[in-house]
Amino acid sequence: MGWLYKNPPQGSLIYQHRWVKLDAEYLRYFDTEKDVYSKRIIPTVSITGVVNVGEQKFEVVTHNRTFLFRAECDSERSEWVTVLKSCVRATSLDVTFNPCVSYEMRGYLELRGLRSKLYTVVCADKVFLYKNAEEYRLGIGITSIDMNVGNVKEVDRRAFDLTTPYRIFSFVADTDQLKDQWVEAMRNSIAEALSNYEVAERIWAEPSNQMCADCSAAKPEWAAINLAVVFCKRCAGEHRGLGPSISKVRSLKMDKKVWTEDLIQALCINVQSSDVCETLALVFCGAEVSCDTGDPELASPIALAQHHGQNLQVEFLTQNRNTEVKVSIDRVHYMAPPSVTHNGFLFKTASMARPITEKKGKEEFSRRWCVLNDGNFSYYESDKNATPNGGLKMKEIVCLAVNPPETHGYDHTFELYSDAERLYLFGTDNPETMREWVKSIAKSFIPAAAEDLLLKDFERIGRLRYKDRLNREMSRLGWFCLVGSSLHIRLEEHTTDETIDLQKLLELCDGRMLTNWTSPRRTLYIEGERKLDFQGWAAAIQRAAGSTGDTLSQQQLTEADIPVIVERCIHFTTQYGLTSEGIYRKSGVNSKIAALLEEFRRDARCVWLKEGEHQVDDVSNVLKRFFRDIEEGLFGQAADSWLSATEESSRICQYRLLFSNLPRVNQATLRALVNHLYCVQRFADLNQMTLHNLAIVFGPTLFQADGQDYSAGRVIEDLIQHYVTIFDVNEQQLQKQLDEITYIIKLRDNLTPKAGTVRIPATMTAAELTFEILDRRKISVKEKDYWCCFEVNEKEELERPLHCQEKVLPIFHSLGTDSHLLVKKHFSMEAMLVYLASKVEVSKHGMMKFREERSLLGLSTGSFNDRYFILTSTSLRLYKEIRSNRPEREWPVKCLKVYQGIKRKLRPPTWYLCCDTQNEMREWFATFMSIQSGGRVWPAEWLKSRAANHSVPLDARFGNVSLIPLRGSENEMRNSVAAFTADPLAVSLISQSQPGSANHTANHTALCSQTQ
Repeated sequence: MGWLYKNPPQGSLIYQHRWVKLDAEYLRYFDTEKDVYSKRIIPTVSITGVVNVGEQKFEVVTHNRTFLFRAECDSERSEWVTVLKSCVRATSLDVTFNPCVSYEMRGYLELRGLRSKLYTVVCADKVFLYKNAEEYRLGIGITSIDMNVGNVKEVDRRAFDLTTPYRIFSFVADTDQLKDQWVEAMRNSIAEALSNYEVAERIWAEPSNQMCADCSAAKPEWAAINLAVVFCKRCAGEHRGLGPSISKVRSLKMDKKVWTEDLIQALCINVQSSDVCETLALVFCGAEVSCDTGDPELASPIALAQHHGQNLQVEFLTQNRNTEVKVSIDRVHYMAPPSVTHNGFLFKTASMARPITEKKGKEEFSRRWCVLNDGNFSYYESDKNATPNGGLKMKEIVCLAVNPPETHGYDHTFELYSDAERLYLFGTDNPETMREWVKSIAKSFIPAAAEDLLLKDFERIGRLRYKDRLNREMSRLGWFCLVGSSLHIRLEEHTTDETIDLQKLLELCDGRMLTNWTSPRRTLYIEGERKLDFQGWAAAIQRAAGSTGDTLSQQQLTEADIPVIVERCIHFTTQYGLTSEGIYRKSGVNSKIAALLEEFRRDARCVWLKEGEHQVDDVSNVLKRFFRDIEEGLFGQAADSWLSATEESSRICQYRLLFSNLPRVNQATLRALVNHLYCVQRFADLNQMTLHNLAIVFGPTLFQADGQDYSAGRVIEDLIQHYVTIFDVNEQQLQKQLDEITYIIKLRDNLTPKAGTVRIPATMTAAELTFEILDRRKISVKEKDYWCCFEVNEKEELERPLHCQEKVLPIFHSLGTDSHLLVKKHFSMEAMLVYLASKVEVSKHGMMKFREERSLLGLSTGSFNDRYFILTSTSLRLYKEIRSNRPEREWPVKCLKVYQGIKRKLRPPTWYLCCDTQNEMREWFATFMSIQSGGRVWPAEWLKSRAANHSVPLDARFGNVSLIPLRGSENEMRNSVAAFTADPLAVSLISQSQPGSANHTANHTALCSQTQ
């Protein structure tokens, strides 16, 4: 070996420096001396001559090409020529000039990174690469790959990788079937490279070991070291299924270390030695290898065999030392799992890499002959074709989903998900045909440990990884089966199925590749290995966990079998409505009732009722409308029996009997509702809802009647009045419940606002608050007066005018100790409206000084820098300069709060924009307000809206909710009216414990913005 200069095939005058190696079989040259795979490989048998040509040059001549090399000096050239000639004389010329005569597979493969395909040959323990078939015939190739360091891995549909420590060769075959053949051939080549025939040849020397002990196949390459028999590759798989306790399978060619001299000898003479066979028979009849012999010096059979020099017996007993075989082994036989076979016509669409989101018409399906056999699912153009169009291996399937009827053009369809992130859709018009295919395919990829899942009429079945609450570090494999609203699971460590009722989940959370749910007993995390089938599982579980119908039992339920909507409405009314006069008789806002009821029906588990956001009358009417609209009603088909109970003496017993015959969910719901109504009527002195009033309201509602007579009301009145007797209630627990409600009512009474306060309900807007304050102070408003409510922060150094439609209560609760709300005239509003009226476009751009608040070691840092800004209807973009193409920062406009002034103690993310003039700042601020309010900076009918608001009674506007006090006592408030006449510019609305000035003037020329 050494460095030579090689002339390229095009005959260029520039020689290429190459590292050249010569051995008895090949002449190779490489780019560098460190390369493992050559640029060219020339078999020495194909070399016809070596000739000196000119100064320091020589030619290597083959039958189709001449290779020209140049050495550094004449002496080096002479050495190369002499060695090459000796190799040529020593080799005998082959007719084909190709050492790969006995190949296992050959053909063209695409090598990623090259434009053309390479002719690839798998031969014995090597893979050869050639430019084309002609060069293969002549034996001149590109390189050879030793398979003893190789590993083959399937990548995607037609691609696979041949990985070595030095390089990864990524091949692409023409079809899936060819890919499987190439992968099999290369794996056989790897096995050949790792094989050692020394042991096999010695064992085959005995004629009885030249045939498989099970099927008589020639040259068996596997053996059971504890049974002392040899068998072929196919029978070796069956023996592995028996388990190592019965048959310890080893290779004659690869497991060289196992084969000691004594074991080889035992296998060679096992048919001649009666002693070993007798020992084998005793062991497999139940004799213990490690039994006590009774001799303290030779305590075990192995020690006895060693003492008497029986090396064969010692070897056999040693190999079976850990084998435990019961006597009953003769009566229990291994049964190989049956191979599922099925065929027939199906309609198939093209495979997809995304979930199916729209209906597939019949024209998108193609009729295919499908065959399921020996773990392979193949589909053909017709039943007469021998070559499949494509297929799937059952071990590649991770999920099988059955679609509801009429989901696509064909009435009955199912989906197959592969581990290569592909989705296959099949359909048929015959339900029996689909059912047979679904059962056959599921039986082929579901393991025997989870075969109980196949007995269920599933909608989706497959494997996923999961984490339990007790062990969240490591994920394990589980098999999942979705049937209606029940999820059946066979977890790895369990021997029985576990069932989760999805309607009773406490919480269901979805992540990008994680779904976790909390049931009354446990929390389970499902982890997706593949995005495609995981999305299907997450969507299916989400649907199954919701309401599946219009009856009570089909609603989302609590652990106590009560619909979630019923429990949450009852809980909210108990907390906030038991003192509300006319509860359940007053009607709420119809639009809000319909919207809230729709939210509950869509996903009741995600609806949380909160004071301020929801009104008691709206929630109570949602509960009544739910019971009126529920299918079959609360009393089910036995409603007439409840109404027909007439005799007062026997009615209670009849009610008890009818209650016991109700379905489980109906019983739990009726008990919870009557308990709630019993508590409501116990506080009738506060809410005016007596027993009779509740019966009038709920009788027609629960029985879904027209209410023309009092029969339904009488039943409800009896149920409430005799609640303890009919429902077997523990009176001590009931009294405890009533005591808790009484405590809640007293606690809320202590929070009743004092005199000198303003009622602020959750629905009050900034405009309504402004009207209320102006009415309290008896201030007349002129046409050009722009009164507004301001949020004032940090000792009046920062302010923000609230939009007229902003809700006041959330803002008030978010204020700090040095913050308050201020009602005053907005002196810049008229100029802002004039500017906005003159604008043609919504957007604005220009230079401003920018400073961002940063926190470094607990200290705020940052300085103002000139930056170019563009404000659009969706975002605010910051550029380093006008010519910049890409913004440095970008913020959504809807998420920004814009203040006037500078608030020094704001925490990040906070940034400041500084303008040169008041007019410029006003224009920017007006643009911000216009975009955030959708163009409605100030209502056009300001005075009319005030008059409309003033015409509504005060109680109807504000209700019985938390209040915000005006500053000072009632007397001080009256006295402040006189002071206000002298200074009518501002009215301060602050907490009594927050002193501060009533005047506020915005003189800062900066905008402070804080992301929400």
